[in-house]
Amino acid sequence: MEERLQKILARAGIASRRGAEELILAGRVEVDGNIVTQLGAKVDTQLARIRVDGREIRAEKKIYLLLNKPAGYITTLSDPQGRKRVSDLVQDIPERVFPVGRLDLDTEGALILTNDGTFAHSILHPSREIKRTYEALVSGSPSREALHQLTSGIELDGVYTFPAQLRVLYRQTRQSLIEVIIHEGRKRQVRRMFQAIGHRVLHLRRTAYGNLRLHGLPLGHYKVLRPSDIKQIFL
Repeated sequence: MEERLQKILARAGIASRRGAEELILAGRVEVDGNIVTQLGAKVDTQLARIRVDGREIRAEKKIYLLLNKPAGYITTLSDPQGRKRVSDLVQDIPERVFPVGRLDLDTEGALILTNDGTFAHSILHPSREIKRTYEALVSGSPSREALHQLTSGIELDGVYTFPAQLRVLYRQTRQSLIEVIIHEGRKRQVRRMFQAIGHRVLHLRRTAYGNLRLHGLPLGHYKVLRPSDIKQIFL
């Protein structure tokens, strides 16, 4: 049965679907000894030999990880600056996994890694509205009116955010800890939301995808997700 080449690469854990497309366009993928640069190309995995950068790919078993990412690690798989990568924290996993979405360099917390491109796409697709829960330590004590702006939706780059769910965990004069639940994935969204109402984020940690929570997972450690864990993401 023939399938699109980028889908095959994603399912084999080589990269996300978008990353696989970039590999194809860059001329790094061969099928039966011929470089393929056409995104619509279809291949029969039972008959064809597929190589990426000269290395033959084989189907890997699907694996799903939840990592408690420390600050100071990037979520890209390569970095010309030589910074620490989240992949460095899962080197004992034989499968080649990639992060589902991203967390900023200075943000901690829940990050899913997998070699299942279809699964990753289902989490990231806006139509699924998968909730992400964060704990944001912010400067000062945001007023009720300021927080209402975030729960109503606030304009960022000319586009309003979807309403956020907020819960003040504690409030002091100099800083406050606020739980934030959103289902969008704009770049540095939580930090920019609070910046827009005049309160800088001092520390940010993602605590959950859907109902899948860290539950005491130590910083810098991961766990392999079971089917019952994965179901929690979509609840």
